[in-house]
This record gives sequence, structure tokens and C-alpha cells, in this order.
Amino acid sequence: MQEVSVYTLKVEEGKKGVDGRPSVGPVYRGIYAEDGLIGVEPGMESPWQFFSDTAKRKPDCRLLGRRQVVDSKVGPYEWHTYQEVYDSAVRLGSAIRSRGVNPGDRCGIYGSNCPEWIITMEACSAHAVTYVPLYDTLGPNAVEFIINHAEVSIAFAQENKIPSILSCLPKCPCLKTIVSFGDVASAQKAQAEELGVSCFSWKEFSQQGNAHCELPPKKRTDVCTIMYTSGTTGDPKGVVITNAALIAEVLSIDKLLLLTDRVFSEEDTYFSFLPLAHIYDLTMETYCIYKASCIGFWRGDVRFLVEDLQELKPTIFCGVPRVYDRIYTGILAKVSSSGVIRQKLFQYAYDYKLANLEKGFAHDKASPLMDRLVFEKTKLALGGRVRVLSSGAAPLPKHVEEFLRVTSCSSLSQGYGLTESCGGCFTSVGNVFSMMGTVGIPMPSIEARLESVPDMGYDALSSTPRGEICLRGTTLFSGYHKRQDLTKGAIVDGWFHTGDIGEWQPNGAMKIIDRKKNIFKLSQGEYVAVENVESVYQRCPLVTSIWVYGNSFESFLVAVVVPDRKALENWAADHGVTGDFQSLCQNLKAKKYVLDELNSTGQKHKLRGFEMLKAVHLEPNLFDMERDLITPTFKLKRPQLLKYYKDCIDQLYSEAKAKKV
Repeated sequence: MQEVSVYTLKVEEGKKGVDGRPSVGPVYRGIYAEDGLIGVEPGMESPWQFFSDTAKRKPDCRLLGRRQVVDSKVGPYEWHTYQEVYDSAVRLGSAIRSRGVNPGDRCGIYGSNCPEWIITMEACSAHAVTYVPLYDTLGPNAVEFIINHAEVSIAFAQENKIPSILSCLPKCPCLKTIVSFGDVASAQKAQAEELGVSCFSWKEFSQQGNAHCELPPKKRTDVCTIMYTSGTTGDPKGVVITNAALIAEVLSIDKLLLLTDRVFSEEDTYFSFLPLAHIYDLTMETYCIYKASCIGFWRGDVRFLVEDLQELKPTIFCGVPRVYDRIYTGILAKVSSSGVIRQKLFQYAYDYKLANLEKGFAHDKASPLMDRLVFEKTKLALGGRVRVLSSGAAPLPKHVEEFLRVTSCSSLSQGYGLTESCGGCFTSVGNVFSMMGTVGIPMPSIEARLESVPDMGYDALSSTPRGEICLRGTTLFSGYHKRQDLTKGAIVDGWFHTGDIGEWQPNGAMKIIDRKKNIFKLSQGEYVAVENVESVYQRCPLVTSIWVYGNSFESFLVAVVVPDRKALENWAADHGVTGDFQSLCQNLKAKKYVLDELNSTGQKHKLRGFEMLKAVHLEPNLFDMERDLITPTFKLKRPQLLKYYKDCIDQLYSEAKAKKV
């Protein structure tokens, strides 16, 4: 029951800053990498070997499953075995090669998670073709940009994404072949052919391949995938991930689970709903394939997510905070409506088990009786069989994490990772309760240190070390595709600078406390480059100054706006609204008018949905140096603005959420 007090090992001492360079803290790795970082074993050259080896060992095990919808009626999950998917992938890869696509060339994949997505990915891996996920949440024209920037010559797309691909064709000369995950209309074929592009249904394209073809050799240094990510203003960045990086990440996950929980096996079922176009889900599904687990897909419609979950009954569930928050709210609502006696029993069981978890008991030993009597029912929210919960993409609120650790009858770990680290680079250990509220310790493939950020008051060498999280290890990306300038800025002396500010905890876990640049992530995982958003809203003639705020515990943005006095008073006169400027700023109609005009400006300049504002506070006084809200060069001082307007921001979020209900 006694916890080890420190879960990290120091491998290098910290250094004070010299010649204008910031000081850096000691280098740490997790205790599960005591003998060195996980690397790639001799003879392992490609993630394809994970799949091909499993198909040989477990050819008849279920791999990919989905529910068929016939005449608006949905049926049970239907499955394809490892051998069936292997044959399909080799055949499809052969068809890809027949279109003049050679090893090292790029193939786009565009659509929601489904068996065809995985089969296409494995077809690319089999034939040493680099796959490039395409998705449209990176802003207008993102798909067109990625196709051209990565020089994608063949693209596989979900049926409802075909029109989007077709609309790109006049500006994408490198794209020569489009393959639908399903059928393709004759009019769509004709439209593509007019522009010299071939368009196929899934079935007819697969028939052009050979399931018994010879596969090309592969090297660990080959580029496995280029994943495009936001994070700064401007165009998306293509993160280059080699075979070696993805292999090391999968082996790192395996080692951590082996030493702290239980590795995946053919007994396990994974629920696939987080986007495969993001590294988090891609690495987890690759790990499932390595361990012969089966993967069941949702239908791609959030309305039926819970229904699909209940039908599949997964043992492994990877989610993001927004999903876990809904589960938490749903369970609490059921408890609240269950009557006084049941509520008291639930609270007693909760407090009893929580106390034992805080003493260091593992989740399944903390209160087996309460699990059977009370918490087995809450487990049904995820189908009833889940044994492992994982959370990533944004911070999990501490009260939600505690609730799930107590009531889910599962081990729960919260992680932190980036596309550039090939997914998880830190993770909490499921049965170490003291890691709650942190992102845990470095994965067995990663070493980490903090770098001081003097401008923000963060010192990596202080008694409470704080600073920018920097990473090195075997899972890091190779650079940004065609952007050596960005690569040099991000990787300095072999250390990748994440832009996130962390704080080492006494037990060796890391806590994320801030962001170095003015970029933050919303709770659904979307990045907001706030200066860019503010510059768009600043174009609204009603605005003199604006400060936009969001954080990774909320899913939307709010703002404090200093309106243009004359413009607002003119509007008031035209609409019969009386009062001086100060009272106008408190007027609900005036607030709605300003909010609508701001969002109209945002739409005009193609801001994305999550960049729109949900509520505004109108401030009659300009942001000034006297209140320490701006610098002498009139730049916003964001920490000070948050401190000054904290109550106002809390009120804006409360009001906006109340309108949703």
C-alpha cells in the first residue's frame, strides 16, 4: 500500500542560464525507463509488422467491427477478422501502387473513423506509402492546402466528403485518383474525369489489386505519416512521423501497461470514436492491432454515440474531457432522481471508497463490496465492461477525475501529448491516486526538463520548478514538412519546446499550469490562436478594444469589449434605447447587438465555429496602464486582464451555459 514517493529519475543536473539563454532544470525520465528509453528492436522496421505478425498469430480473431443500417434499422456489430483485413489491405495497397504511387509517395485519408480508414492506413504501411490524414477543422481551404503541401496524389474519402474533394480539384494538380469509402455517383465520376482525375468506388478500386503481390522493403527511417496540426496563426503544419517514432510509442504504451496495469489482449474491445486523423486515437488503435484486440467503430453521429457504446460494451475507452464531463453529469442526474435513501447510500459508498483510494489502495481493492452494491450500476454508462479509461487532448477537471476514479470500477489515467511527440509523452499511473490533477510522469520513451521563462516569472531551478516543458526521446517527430524554419524554432539542441508551462510535483508528476504563447486549447481539443481571433474582431466598427478569453476547461470563447462610444450611442438613438454610455454598456439589448455584430464580422472573415463568441461584457473604460492591463506599447497583459475581470468572466460563462440548457 505504501506509495513510492518519487516516480521519476534524475539523469542530468540543471544548468544556470548563460549568454542570455534561460536556465534549464534537471533532466528526468520515468522510473519505468530506469534502464534506458524504449527504442526500436533489431529487425523492427515498420508498424506494418505489428499488423502482419498479429494476423499470422491470430488470423481468426475479430479486428474491425461496425453496425450495419438497413432500412433505417441498425443491427448488431458485424466483424472482419485479422486475416480478412490483412488480405484487404495488401490487395488495396497493390491497387494504390497500380496508380503509379510508389514507396514514399503520399496518400490522403479523409473521413470519420471506419474500417476503410484502418484498411487504407494498413495498405499504405504494407507498401511503404506515407499516409496523410485530411480534415477540415483546421480552417477554410485546409484540405486543399494539405493536398498541395504534402503533394497527395491519391485520396481515399468518406462518401459525404467526395464533394469537398471534387471542389478542390481545380487547384490541386497533384491529385490524380479519388477513391470513395463506399459508392460514387456517375455524375461525380464525370466531374472528376473532366479535370483528368479518376474516381472509383471502394469495391471497384479494390478489385484492381492483387492480394498475393510482393511487398516492398521498409526502413525505420521511412516517413510513416504526415499529420497536419494547428497551433499557430497561418497555415497548418505538417508533422513528420517516422516508422521508428510510431513503433517506439506503441512499445512504450505496452511497457507502461505491463508494469502498472494489464496489457491489451484479444479479450479486449476498443471503442473507436475519437478522430483517427489525430495522433491520440491513431496510436491507441495501432497498439490494439499490436495486441490482437478488436476495434468497434461508432456510426459517426454523436446522437447515437451512447447507443453504439452500449451495444459494443468495450473494455477500453479513450475519451476527452468533454465526453467524460457528460458521463459525470449523466450519472449525477440519475443519482439525484433515485430518491433520498439511494442518494445517501451512493454518498456513503463514494466517501468510503475515496478515503481508501487516498490511503493508497488500488481501485479494485479500495472497496469491492461498494463496487458490487453501488458502482456496478454507474459502470453501465460505458457499457458495463470497461476496465481501462484514458483521458487526453485537454485537462480533465479534478472533480470529474476523482468521480470517475471512485465510481467507474476502472483504472483511469490522464495523459499529455502532442502530435510532435507521437501522442502521449506523459501519463499518470492509473492506481496512483496522488497523481490526480496532474498529467503524470514521462512515458518510457521520453526524457523531460523545464526551461525557465523569465518574462512570465517561471524559474526551472526554483524550489517549486516551473517552466516550459521540453522533450527529447525516441518518439519525437522528425520536423515540420517543408518548414525547416519552424523546425529550427521548435527543436533547439535536440530538445523539442512544447510551448506549455509545467510544474514538477513532489512525487515526480507534471502539472500543466500555463501556455507560453498566446495559444490555448479548448476543452474539445481545438487550438485557438487568440491574437489572430482578436485581430479579426478588431475589424468590427463597433469595437475600440477587445480581449478574447478561453481555456481548456471550457468549450467556447467569451470576450471583454470596449465599444466605440459614438457607434453605440448612434445605435441607441436609432433604437429608442436611453441612457448614458456607462448604462448602455450594461444594457442587455446593447450587449446582444455588439455580440451579433462581432460574430457577423467573424463569419465574414471565415473564423471557425469554435472561434465565435458566446457572450461579451461591455467595458466603458479603455484598457490602461494605470490598472496594469496593457504594456507601454499597448499590448494586452493577459494574466492581469484575467485577474481584473475574473468575476466578470465567470459570470459570462454561467450566463452562456444557462442559455444552452
